[in-house]
Amino acid sequence: MENIAKIYGSGDVEVRALDSVNLSIESGEYCAIMGPSGSGKSTLMNTIGCLDSPSQGTYLLDRVDMSSLNDDRLAEIRNQKIGFVFQQFHLLPQSSALDNVILPMIYAGISRGERRDRAEDALVRVGLRDRLYNKPNQLSGGQQQRVAIARAIVNHPAILLADEPTGALDSRTTAEILDLFGELNSSGMTVVMVTHETEVAKQTQRVVWLMDGRVIHSHLTPDEMLEIAVH
Repeated sequence: MENIAKIYGSGDVEVRALDSVNLSIESGEYCAIMGPSGSGKSTLMNTIGCLDSPSQGTYLLDRVDMSSLNDDRLAEIRNQKIGFVFQQFHLLPQSSALDNVILPMIYAGISRGERRDRAEDALVRVGLRDRLYNKPNQLSGGQQQRVAIARAIVNHPAILLADEPTGALDSRTTAEILDLFGELNSSGMTVVMVTHETEVAKQTQRVVWLMDGRVIHSHLTPDEMLEIAVH
């Protein structure tokens, strides 16, 4: 990202949710985005994920300028290159775990046979071999989040974006989900996570700290992040 700004309103009511953001995330990194409430974390995540377009600046994903693409092309990029995991799992309640994971492959135009095989592989990868046909209400919160992660990785995205992915989970389940993110990163996947929890951010390799829509620190270690969070 080069000089990225996201501006709402104009004149006296102008709000800069992002203000001259310069940020690089390399392939294979595992980083957390942190900052106080209203610092721009969600806006930055939405911009990285091509859910929102910047008002100014240049955003390159895999060396392609996202800032210049139309809505249809951005939708293709989201489907092919970006996996999303949210605090709320956003699973289809009447569909099985398998069918929830198959869904993004339908939009990607993948053949029926391959869709099933890849969905099964993704669910096995996240530890749900025995839960393929369970519906969300038959799964624990941690298991539902695992289904959501399987759905996010099934199209082999370039980057996995997680927005407060452990916010609705207890501490034991949080640890299990963070172990899974660590395994995915160790396999080569780029993982970017928005969190307000210092214990969660400690599991990443690098912390980006936002304040008032600006990147104040772009390469904090988890220990350095703890010092800032305390003060």
